[in-house]
Amino acid sequence: MENILSVKGIQKSFGGVHALKGVDLTIKKGEIHCLAGENGCGKSTIIKVISGFYQPDEGTIEIDQKRYSAMTPSDAIRAGVQVIYQDFSIFPNLTVIENLAFNQVLANRKKLVNRKEFRRIAQEAVAKINFEVDLNALVETLPVADKQLIAISRALLENAKLIIMDEPTTALTKKEVARLFEIIGDLKKRGITILFVSHKLDEVFEISDSITILRSGENVISCPASEMNEEKFAYYMTGRHFNTRQLTQKKEKGELQETVLEVEHLSAPGFEDVNFTLHRGEILGITGQLGSGRTELSLSLFGLNRPFGGTIKMEGREVDLKDVNTAQSLGIALVPEDRLTEGLFLPQSIIRNITVTRLDALANKFGVLHKKDVIKESENWVKELGVATKNHAFPVQTLSGGNQQKVVLARWLAGHPKVLILNGPTVGVDIGAKYDIHKLLHQLAAEGMAIIVVSDDTAEVIATCDSAIIMQGGRMTGRLESADLTEANLAKAAI
Repeated sequence: MENILSVKGIQKSFGGVHALKGVDLTIKKGEIHCLAGENGCGKSTIIKVISGFYQPDEGTIEIDQKRYSAMTPSDAIRAGVQVIYQDFSIFPNLTVIENLAFNQVLANRKKLVNRKEFRRIAQEAVAKINFEVDLNALVETLPVADKQLIAISRALLENAKLIIMDEPTTALTKKEVARLFEIIGDLKKRGITILFVSHKLDEVFEISDSITILRSGENVISCPASEMNEEKFAYYMTGRHFNTRQLTQKKEKGELQETVLEVEHLSAPGFEDVNFTLHRGEILGITGQLGSGRTELSLSLFGLNRPFGGTIKMEGREVDLKDVNTAQSLGIALVPEDRLTEGLFLPQSIIRNITVTRLDALANKFGVLHKKDVIKESENWVKELGVATKNHAFPVQTLSGGNQQKVVLARWLAGHPKVLILNGPTVGVDIGAKYDIHKLLHQLAAEGMAIIVVSDDTAEVIATCDSAIIMQGGRMTGRLESADLTEANLAKAAI
């Protein structure tokens, strides 16, 4: 089979930082090729070299038998390369029609806009993937999955031969992922090549024909997907061997300690009639698809979604979680779903992000903070959680996704909560950080902390939780205890 892409010896540096150190990447026509690696391994840089956004310092690019020592974005598009980034690069304030037709109109240098022609172009685009959408809708009003399909439709209008999808499933539900994979399969049948950039093991093995893994800007391995397994994949990505068996040992009911949190017939906007008990040292999962009510339930337990029915008890005493301050005073902490907009002060230092909830405790009786005490507190948590940074005075936005999540965790753990709620604890983090976070949760539970993991990732629920409640349409549809906590049972309960 002929190659659609062959890059050899690509080197790229930024201000003395060697991002790519002689990277090779070969992709055959009509295959689905996975490019994997942890955050900072060079995936984004090599994509931008292939698409002409970056010029390599050394190396060559060959697309469909034509060689380039350097190329521009226009060269890449003419060669049939289209990149769909995580933000989809679409215009939220324009309609679907306008997003789809603009590129062709601009490319043809037309000065007058013909609305009928716009509609014809848009209809042709969505028909290529059997995508049904209101063409007059503003893109900002559409769900994430539809925005992604708009980006794919637009790529096909440009006669794409190679479509690069950068972490395409990050914000999608399982149902939406399944739909995306169907479309990718159809594109493959039509001879279109897909470079699928991801670090999610289950998705990589489901969709890929071959795999290339980068680490620290260098090739680690390229091979058919059939020659790879999860253990090898994790090792090649991180250079570490993981003992996942010790993380999957469940606590039986008889092993559980005293009750910390009791929820009886709890109802609030987004869910109703939820019941469960949480014990010291227990990790309880709350799982369900988007719109199941799982996130609304977690917000109610932290004073952000006021219940209108039912009761909540902390250590046997009924409480009114009327606001966040009340929840915190009772020893409840919440790591939010979106760390970038809800969990971190991105321009602020790692030190400030970690210690912001501890300022009162760190101040003296006159309310004065001593810089040494604040720095020491931050240093302790950076070391305890293994936050990878050269200087914790750096802005938190300089960290990878996994390390940012560790900073959010450190902030709440610094207050020594009795109940720790984590909504999507490993969304958008790489495999090494995911393992570290799961290991930390088991360690905290062993020390007596009660933990709630809110997630739609069944593999994560199975790996971390002693039991789980399943939600659908705002109601509990079941509870699975340790021995019954399997992927098949979770899927059945969700249906």
